[in-house]
Amino acid sequence: MSQPYLSVRELQASYGRAQVLFDVSFDVLPGQVITLLGRNGMGRSTTVKCLFGMLAAKAGEIEVGGLRTTALPSHRIARQGLALVPEGRQIFTELTVEENLLATARDARADNKASPWTLERVYSFFPRLKERRSNLGWQLSGGEQQMLAIGRALMTNPRLLVLDEATEGLAPVIREEIWRTLADLKRDGLAQIVIDKNVSRLLRLADRHYVLEKGRIVWEGDSEALKAQPDIVHQYLGV
Repeated sequence: MSQPYLSVRELQASYGRAQVLFDVSFDVLPGQVITLLGRNGMGRSTTVKCLFGMLAAKAGEIEVGGLRTTALPSHRIARQGLALVPEGRQIFTELTVEENLLATARDARADNKASPWTLERVYSFFPRLKERRSNLGWQLSGGEQQMLAIGRALMTNPRLLVLDEATEGLAPVIREEIWRTLADLKRDGLAQIVIDKNVSRLLRLADRHYVLEKGRIVWEGDSEALKAQPDIVHQYLGV
């Protein structure tokens, strides 16, 4: 069995005096897709903030590619191969599509990647972005902004892509396009952590699921196990 690319052990985190994560532990193997499931406010986005150094861990260990990253700044963590597609997209609205993509570009030739993410490859992956490459970010539709947010993350040539509510607020046809995109990235071997409310699509995409309730992982298992326990989905996700 391969070694985890990301390893989280007994992670604890607080906002001021209020502790919000309690001994959260999980792994992501190379090429694996996992989910963090739960209602809003249960600790999913807080976990992501800790992974990227945006919130200091109170206790526990995070390792990325064998390097302990718990106390590292965000830019050092990103260099280890983590990339974030944040909730709300957060593109640069006053930059063009192409400027957004180039702003985060990282040369992956040193990593000896067979197919690095270049501007041309992102445009091939998202033809609509090529059509809109001279448009400013604020001129894009919500779906186009989401494609840009994913493309911008891919331009860092990550080994693990984290997506926080990537389909929220999008029209159904655009949501389906995003799900197809994530499936294509999985087939390409890119590991992912996906936070989303669409359990049926997550069951088809992901290899393993972790359910958070009040900052604790209360259930974990593969898609077959989760399908066999609909009460887990109802109890902890409310669907």
